[in-house]
Amino acid sequence: MDSKQMKKEIKKRLAHYDWAFLFDAKKDTLRVENKETKKGVTVSLPGIIAKWEEKKEAAIDEVVYYIEQTLTMMNENHSLSGKEKDIYPVIRSTSFPLETSEGIPLIYDEHTAETRIYYALDLGSTYRLIDKKLIEKEKWDENRIKEIARFNVRSLEMKVKEDRVADNIFYFINTNDGYDASRILNEPFLAKFSEKITGTMILAVPHQDVLIIADIRNEIGYDVLAQMTMSFFASGRVPITALSFLYENGELEPIFILGKNRTKK
Repeated sequence: MDSKQMKKEIKKRLAHYDWAFLFDAKKDTLRVENKETKKGVTVSLPGIIAKWEEKKEAAIDEVVYYIEQTLTMMNENHSLSGKEKDIYPVIRSTSFPLETSEGIPLIYDEHTAETRIYYALDLGSTYRLIDKKLIEKEKWDENRIKEIARFNVRSLEMKVKEDRVADNIFYFINTNDGYDASRILNEPFLAKFSEKITGTMILAVPHQDVLIIADIRNEIGYDVLAQMTMSFFASGRVPITALSFLYENGELEPIFILGKNRTKK
């Protein structure tokens, strides 16, 4: 399936909505937006096609559901009051916009050279990023949002799956609750986890729905991790970064892994 075929399939499944579909052939993206408000969502078609190769119709079902939920959410009014337990941090790449499509600044913090922290109000099946207009309307302090979100992320389930390759151990957190990558901000968990690492501890957040913790003990481990993160990055609904992070003394340092050569960025 190519991009034009994927675009056609997505449009067909959303045809019952009075939405506009804007295809950007140069960027290979499809934007779906409300005709009146011009609010919408843009999806990368190559990533969806890569998932379709593996999951077939389920991959299209997933992106269609994501578009439906996001556009529906955009046309609703939301409140922070009484929803303190539903505020979480979300990790995005540094190329992610700093403001909404209406020009309203988003609430965010710098994280690493590759990642940035935004803040979201969980709505059940989706979430909305918190912007300055929302907190001003509710008369909330920006720091309050950040403190609540950091506290809440530490309460999320940390169910870890394990895989071994050539004496290297790879741990995966993949609950698909929208905050898997956010768990990289659970500092007490990472500090405790580092005690069981016997090699080099490296983290990766290739897309929003996975956190990889690697115990790298030999050269093969670096190669496996590089291939793994690139594969996840290409297939993720919300890609973040294909680079990994060296975890040392509670600090994260982006590293670029190329074959058997490891270069700190």
